[in-house]
Amino acid sequence: MQNKDTVTSVKIRAFRAIEDLEASMKFVNGHRRLLEAFGVKAVTSANIDWVYNPAVFVIIVESLDGEKIFGGSRVHAAGGTQPLPIEEATGKKDPKIYDMVNQLKEHGTGELCGLWNSREVAGLGIGAYFATRAGVTLSSMIGISSMFALCASYTVKFAMRVGCNIVTELGNNGTYYYPKEDLLATAVLLRDTIPLSLAVPEEREIMFDLRKKPVQTRFEINPLRKNELEIHYDLQIDSLNQDEFKHKFRQALNQSQ
Repeated sequence: MQNKDTVTSVKIRAFRAIEDLEASMKFVNGHRRLLEAFGVKAVTSANIDWVYNPAVFVIIVESLDGEKIFGGSRVHAAGGTQPLPIEEATGKKDPKIYDMVNQLKEHGTGELCGLWNSREVAGLGIGAYFATRAGVTLSSMIGISSMFALCASYTVKFAMRVGCNIVTELGNNGTYYYPKEDLLATAVLLRDTIPLSLAVPEEREIMFDLRKKPVQTRFEINPLRKNELEIHYDLQIDSLNQDEFKHKFRQALNQSQ
């Protein structure tokens, strides 16, 4: 990997967790090491049961040869083998999250979670920024029309750039002490993963382009740090069914059988 002051080349690829267990475990181990370095050992999104959940999709940021992992994120679709991480994290404190998820399930909903990057690439935007963008792009590709996230304070601005709003009806005006009592997390929701009506125009344009061409190479600039990155995107997932996570569709299918 090149010095941070030069262009850095990385690959951002997406896959269904159960279809690449080896890479999923690399994600788990990298995320866990980072959390433990900050003294955090009990985070619902770090639970490894998701590696066997067919409704979980992993976005991994790695070296071009695939030997090194630098960070990533995950998209959990509601309706898999587990509740969404945000339900597990906040439901006991505020049960309203269950009703919100159930209402949005009809047209497919999910969560962007597990966002992290290694200290080696801190400040390059690899985890907080580019993995967020890739997650939002992927959400519409897997057929979910809305997506939650539970953001650390420094990632809220990235969520807003891609079209999220703070869910003020949850927690304390949208905030919770999580994952520790001295850390504040903010619940956000992207309500329209397809039109992305609230996204910053340049972000919307890039995400639309990634949908059309999920395999491409782009020279990207982190808008906050202004560093340049050469990113090789591979967001193509061949096993997708656009209706797989739409609750209304599955109900009708089950009734017809």
